[in-house]
Amino acid sequence: MNRLRGLAGLLCAGLLAAVAGCGIPDHTDVQVDGSGPAVSAGSSSFGRGEPPTRTASGADREAFVQNFLAAAAGEPERAYARVKQFIAREDRNRLAEKQGSEVAINVVRLTEKPVITENADGLLTVRLPVQQVGVLRANGVLGPPVVTDTEYQFSLRGSAEPGQEGTEAGGYYVTDPPSVLLLDTLSLRAYYQTRTVYFWNSDATRLVADQRYLPAAVPSERLVSEAVKWLIGGPSEWLRQGVSGLPDRTALINNAVKTDGRWEVNLDLPGDDRRKLEKLGIQLAWSLSDLDGPLQLTTRNQSRVTIDNLAAHRLANPVYPLTEGPQRFTVYAGAIRPLAFEAEAVGTVPIRTEDNHDIVSAAVRRAAEKTLAALVTTAGGGRQRLVTGSGAAPVQVMTPAAQTFAAIGRPVWLRPLGAAQPYGLVVADGRLYRFDDRARMVPVPVGTAGPVSAVAASLDGHRIALIVGGRLLLSAASLDGGVVSLGPVRQVATTLTDLSAVDWAQENTLAVAGSTNRSAVYEVGVDGVLESALVTDVGARVTHLAVYPGNPTYVLPTVMMMYEANGVAYRYRASSAETIRGEQVLDVPPPPAGGRAGSPTAPFFLF
Repeated sequence: MNRLRGLAGLLCAGLLAAVAGCGIPDHTDVQVDGSGPAVSAGSSSFGRGEPPTRTASGADREAFVQNFLAAAAGEPERAYARVKQFIAREDRNRLAEKQGSEVAINVVRLTEKPVITENADGLLTVRLPVQQVGVLRANGVLGPPVVTDTEYQFSLRGSAEPGQEGTEAGGYYVTDPPSVLLLDTLSLRAYYQTRTVYFWNSDATRLVADQRYLPAAVPSERLVSEAVKWLIGGPSEWLRQGVSGLPDRTALINNAVKTDGRWEVNLDLPGDDRRKLEKLGIQLAWSLSDLDGPLQLTTRNQSRVTIDNLAAHRLANPVYPLTEGPQRFTVYAGAIRPLAFEAEAVGTVPIRTEDNHDIVSAAVRRAAEKTLAALVTTAGGGRQRLVTGSGAAPVQVMTPAAQTFAAIGRPVWLRPLGAAQPYGLVVADGRLYRFDDRARMVPVPVGTAGPVSAVAASLDGHRIALIVGGRLLLSAASLDGGVVSLGPVRQVATTLTDLSAVDWAQENTLAVAGSTNRSAVYEVGVDGVLESALVTDVGARVTHLAVYPGNPTYVLPTVMMMYEANGVAYRYRASSAETIRGEQVLDVPPPPAGGRAGSPTAPFFLF
């Protein structure tokens, strides 16, 4: 289980124990929003993931409001019934019910503690300042927000119904309620598990992660069926351009069952293609990453694929083609140099000495037997130029681009498979460009207005994070036909402002640099639910950010991150950062007589 899941499990255990009376934190600018309490395989939740009832808070008005913001959590078909328990009978028709796939829960982040004031008529008025995070659908997908409200107001009255004042048992009812189901991010993480499902890219050569939410109240014996249904339902909308779903009309025949220790899944699979069934087996092995043991897939026409052991199947079919761990480098006096830290592997410079000069920043990646190198270099007259190449390290041929720009951001490679043409993305003068290993640059439309200031690519090479017009956006990249194109963008909610840099921290989280009145770096979930401070006071605006993304193939105990602010390079270490010192840079020639030693800048990882 990864670092975030472990941390969130501890948080949520405490939250569940105290949620009936703890109320809302005094400030909510920094929240650790992660996965909810997981139900162990082979057991049932027995209702442990159900949110509190209306009377659980007693006379504690703050706890009642918190419980009201949790009431929609759980199995979607009962969401309206749970919420209406909190609403006064005379006002329940104000909340129009939806059924089935149309059930939609507005997920919000409280930007301040709820304000509760007592009125002269004895009612309590509640004001909720919020940030809209997204809409949670019945299929576990958290889509983008559909409303823009930054505040909700409603009233509370005593629990006695009209004509029953003498029998009041304590507690409150909501009057004049919001017209939508509300769920705050704290409650989302407390009453749901975050799950990752995997879809193949268009040529079925690489798996791409997609996030889902599963109510903790769902019995664990339904997990396999839920994962199959998620795959049948297809990817999140923003991801569709970069991946392929299962064939149309694919259906699950009854629920998955466990017989003599083996999970059995029966499918109606159009075409009855055994190769597709084998590919689905790999998808399921990774989408059920906490399950071991055997699994059998059978189609209506009796095609059959048996996975003897899910854990072994994952090892035999790694989700990411990583063969070596990360190595750290920096730019020092215009040249790439290795960095040396205790207990970490030290690399060798991946380009020739004659090409290792006038460098501003760099991106170097491994791709099978090749090394891909992209350098931003000075070009005279205050201009910059992209220089790229590929081959066995040290890369022998580096080609300069024809164009020069006033400013070029940190380039990123989209990791190719096998002998495929490698491509990358880079921001230059506020526009996004595609480049290849011969430095041919072509503009890439991003589908939204505003200057592009940063780009980052996930390990799978199909999920792209962008900062455009100061907004954090996600898009899916398609490489079909050797053309890099981006699908529709999805904005990610964050409380950070003045965003300046972004990179992928884990499969479903980003490291984002911005401001909270102080320069900071946060870890932000791909759907905006998780928002956790990594560095709360950088001291200056972050201009360069590089992260080795944690993943199931190479698990990290903590975020491995480096960044630059005000010309100084830093290494992140377990909730704090330390300056990267000159003596940690290897192979540095002595400065000329009377000259001063340089400073490490633009640190990056080779992996």
